[in-house]
Amino acid sequence: MLNKPRLLTPGPTPLPEQVRLVMAQDMIHHRKADFKRIMEETQQRLRHLFGTVQPVLPLSCSGTGVMTAAVTNLFVPGEKVIVVDGGKFGERWAKIASGSGLTVVTLSVEWGHAVTPEQLQAALAEHPDTRGVLVQNSETSTGVLHPVRALASVTRALDVLLVVDGISSVGISPCPMDEWGVDCLLTGSQKGLMLPPGLGLIALSERAWKRAETITPPCFYFNLAGERENVRKNQTLFTSPVSLILGLNESLRMFMETGLETVYRKQWALTMLARTGIRRMGLDLLAPDHFTWGLTSVRLPDGVDGARLLEVAAERFGVFMAGGQDHLKGRAIRIGHMGWVDWADLAAGLHAVAESFRVCGGYIGARDYLEQGLQAYHEALDTGYGAL
Repeated sequence: MLNKPRLLTPGPTPLPEQVRLVMAQDMIHHRKADFKRIMEETQQRLRHLFGTVQPVLPLSCSGTGVMTAAVTNLFVPGEKVIVVDGGKFGERWAKIASGSGLTVVTLSVEWGHAVTPEQLQAALAEHPDTRGVLVQNSETSTGVLHPVRALASVTRALDVLLVVDGISSVGISPCPMDEWGVDCLLTGSQKGLMLPPGLGLIALSERAWKRAETITPPCFYFNLAGERENVRKNQTLFTSPVSLILGLNESLRMFMETGLETVYRKQWALTMLARTGIRRMGLDLLAPDHFTWGLTSVRLPDGVDGARLLEVAAERFGVFMAGGQDHLKGRAIRIGHMGWVDWADLAAGLHAVAESFRVCGGYIGARDYLEQGLQAYHEALDTGYGAL
C-alpha cells in the first residue's frame, strides 16, 4: 500500500499516459477514412523506426506469431536454415523452423554469450546450401545482444537471408535494417514500443520480398504478400487491431518528437545505471560483454533463491521483475528497463534488488550502488553509446 507498483519486467512494460488515453478513445472502423489516415501516418513513422524504405506490416499476434510468419513466408519445407541458439528464444526459432518442415542446423553458443561472425562464417562454409540465418538481436532470456551488423556483413554477400528477432530491441537500441543489410526485422508491441501485447510488426528487405513472392505460405492467416497489398491501401488484410494501432501511432509520435538518437541514448544510460549498480553490489552479470540495452540479467550466488527474491521485491517494494528460464530458474533474475521506464524507476528497482537480496540471505558489497549507478547514468547520457 505504501509503494506504487513499478513494472520492471522484460515485457510487458509500462504504458505512457498519452498512449493509454489514445487507446481509450471511441472505436473507429478499420475500413473507413479515419483509420486509413492514421495507418498512413503510422506507416511513415514505422519505416523511420525500422530504418527501411520497405513497408512495415502490422499483424494481430504475439511475437511468436510474427516469428512464425517470417519462417513460413520466406522458406519452404526441406530448405535448410541456421539457427543461432543462445537462449530460450533461440530455441524458439529452432522449434518454429523445424515445426514448419525446415532442416535446422543449430549454432549453439553458451547462455550469456554472443555468437561471433567467425562462428557464423564457419557454419555457412560447412552448410553451403543454407537459405537463411535466424537470430535474436536481443536474446531476452539472457540479456545478450548479438552482433547483428557484423552477422549481416557475412550473409549479405551470399544467397542467405538474415532474419532478426528484434522483439526486445526495436525502439531500444539501433538496428537500421537497410543500412546494416538485415533481410527481415520483426518485433512485438509490448516491450520498447510501450504498448500492450497483441501486435506484431515485420519488415522485409527487397531481396527478401523477391523470395517471399515465390512462396505460397501454408497458413491462410500469415500472408505477408497479402498484408503488403493492404498496407499500400492503408489497411490490414484482416480485421485490424484498431486500438493497438492508435496506441502505436501515439508511441511513435513520442519517439519522433524526442528523436530516436535521444531515445537510444537514454536506453544506453539506463543500462549503464543497472549494470554499474549491480556490479557495485557485488553481484555477477549473466551477460558480461555483449549485453542488450533493455534488460539486465543477474546471476545469483548459491544459497539465494531467485523466486523468493522476486516475491520480496514485489511484496515489500512494489517492484515486479522476472526470473531466469530453464536451468537459470531460481538462479538468476532479469531487470527490465525498456520503454516507458526512467532513472527513478530503475533506481527503485536496484534498491528493491539489494534489500530483497539481503532478506534472502545474501550479502551486499558497497552500499553506494545507487550513487555509483546514477553517476554512470549521467556520464552515459553525456558521452553516448558509440558505434555498434
